[in-house]
Amino acid sequence: MGKYAKLGEYNNSDFLQRNTSSPMAKILVVGSSNTDLVVKTGRFPQPGETVMGGDFFLFQGGKGANQAVAAARMGGEVAFISKVGADLFGSQTMESLEREGIPRTWMSMDASTSTGVAMITVNALGENHIVVVPGANALLIPEALDEAHDALLTTDVWLCQLEIPVETVAYLAEKAKSLRKKLILNPAPAADLPDLIYQGLFLITPNETEASLLSRISCEQEADYPRVAQWFLNKGVQQVVITLGEKGVFFKNAELELRIPAPSVAAVDTTAAGDVFNGTLAVALAEGEPWAKALQTAIQAASLSVTRMGAQASAPYRTEVLP
Repeated sequence: MGKYAKLGEYNNSDFLQRNTSSPMAKILVVGSSNTDLVVKTGRFPQPGETVMGGDFFLFQGGKGANQAVAAARMGGEVAFISKVGADLFGSQTMESLEREGIPRTWMSMDASTSTGVAMITVNALGENHIVVVPGANALLIPEALDEAHDALLTTDVWLCQLEIPVETVAYLAEKAKSLRKKLILNPAPAADLPDLIYQGLFLITPNETEASLLSRISCEQEADYPRVAQWFLNKGVQQVVITLGEKGVFFKNAELELRIPAPSVAAVDTTAAGDVFNGTLAVALAEGEPWAKALQTAIQAASLSVTRMGAQASAPYRTEVLP
């Protein structure tokens, strides 16, 4: 398709029409739980340099937990499969998620290691540098999915990331294919993936950097987006969304291309913008929204999130996004 479809020309038959009387969207998130240690500073230090920081914050984070909270705040009924350490951070994580309406049913503690930690530096422009220590996240093995079989059967849209073992993501992709579930992969941090994973994906949502690393095709210019997206489609993915930060998103499947801009906002902290986007999008799709509306809703939620500090703390509630 050589031209982007205009939003007004989108045919809702491409995706399930929303049924406003349908029950709450049931979302499964499989992924990481971290405690985020955040430092604000005027600029990032050069190698070997020490700079003075400003404010320090301790937030609940981890891409999986962030996405679970974003989905819950958007009205989704969320089942979250995750692993934390048997430590103070692990207990705080479970308590925090329960306050968000996410039961600890499918979360477990492992006494052999620590809860995952992310060390985040945010500069005056709202940009971030992040170092992640996986901890218990590295022990979320495929057997954990078998133990949560009921969660797999009773949810509609699945969401995962790459802060857990790749073999677990591959196993989830196999399960999604066999159970005919809609699996969304946010491939962050980017890692080489077997074709088996791509073939089990309903949707992949890389940013420009991740899309380029995975496809080995430049993704810097507008003209690059269709070629990169087609690479994923050729691998067996059904839909592709390339997130472009302040520039919005590019969407492509076999029938449709969409280029949707983002609103202009004053960014304070971009740490969890992608997670908010993915959690919100999962709910919108589970509710049967057409692609254009679902993507617009997810962009709006992500844009709100960057105006606030923190990961889970920045996720907006449904009434803020869809008043």
